[in-house]
Amino acid sequence: MYHKTTLDNGLRLITATMPHTRSVCISIFIGTGSRYEPDAEAGISHFIEHLLFKGTEKRPSAREISAAIEGVGGIINGATDKEVTVYWAKVPGQHFATALDILTDILLHPRFEPADLEKERQVIIEEINMTRDIPSQQVNLLIDELLWPDHPLGRDIAGSRESVTATSRDNLISYLKRQYGPDNTVVAIAGNIRHRETVSAVSEILSGWASQQPHLGYTAFQPKPGPRLRIEKKDTEQVHLCLAIPGLPLLHPRRFPLDLLNVILGEGMSSRLFTEIRERLGLTYSIHSYVEHFFDTGSLNISAGVELRKLETATSAIREQLHQLKEGVPEEELIRAKEFSKGRLLLRMEDSRSVAGWLGGQEILTERILTTDQIIAIIDAITTEELKELARELIADSKLHLAVVGPVTEDEPLAKLLAL
Repeated sequence: MYHKTTLDNGLRLITATMPHTRSVCISIFIGTGSRYEPDAEAGISHFIEHLLFKGTEKRPSAREISAAIEGVGGIINGATDKEVTVYWAKVPGQHFATALDILTDILLHPRFEPADLEKERQVIIEEINMTRDIPSQQVNLLIDELLWPDHPLGRDIAGSRESVTATSRDNLISYLKRQYGPDNTVVAIAGNIRHRETVSAVSEILSGWASQQPHLGYTAFQPKPGPRLRIEKKDTEQVHLCLAIPGLPLLHPRRFPLDLLNVILGEGMSSRLFTEIRERLGLTYSIHSYVEHFFDTGSLNISAGVELRKLETATSAIREQLHQLKEGVPEEELIRAKEFSKGRLLLRMEDSRSVAGWLGGQEILTERILTTDQIIAIIDAITTEELKELARELIADSKLHLAVVGPVTEDEPLAKLLAL
């Protein structure tokens, strides 16, 4: 159960009362992310997210912001994604007012001090460097470039060293004014709270917030021919690989069947990939699959790390598991996957942060909220025939993309691994 109120300035407030908890989580979702950025400003959403924690007029330092939350045992953080940015704090219920004051303070009154900006610029560049040094993360960046070439979805959310270096304070403030407005914001609050009192508290602080400029839209993705193999040579103990096929958008009617196919394929220790590639063949320690759903596109990805001499064998085995999905899923396996999906969803709903994220994320991205009961009904209605038809439609040799990071030379015949 949840309640929704829209303030006169367009800000949406979603609450869920969880009387059995002693915590409250406030999550503020902004409808912007890296896909909204012009190429010259790549990473600016992420840059702003960092800077909002560096000080306000009331709390001039990052330490004052973090200490106010951590001083009561709470947690405060933010995250930037490709289509959304979120700021959140989770605290004991009696400190709700403190958390709300701090989150709204950093949202409405960031200082963007030049000295803080320059220090954080260097921090972000080090974050980019760190990602490049971690093969399991770098391979995911490469697969995005293959799936969405020459498009913001194919870029690192943090931008590049060059774009971060070139971003000015004026760029940051201008982007903030365009993208951060009440009509582009959802506040989701879950925990031991009451909706009416929460509306009153939020309205008192945010009802006077007004949009300063119309916010930018995003560039639609149009598929086009391009390379399907990317190799980055790196002196590592393992070869890290990511295979991917284009998937389905966020609101596609068969999005949930694809999610269920992903559970069967590579989520958990009883999935096909884990059982076959790790347990039976002993080819890898870590292997899993995941799905991405964006407004107008998506993907199904498989990631693994293997020894160089096992690369071809492991990739062939993964391809075989994809192929087997097209042969259909036995009813017993479908039932297990359904129970896995429903159980994981229900377990998430015990945590105030997960509930706030569930409600706010749906509202900011889809402008509708499906309840857990509605999701469970959708999952229960999925059939084996539906999964087979979807697998046969999506899985094809011409759609497979492969990114590799490790001690592999570019002239090795990896292109043959793309055939299903």
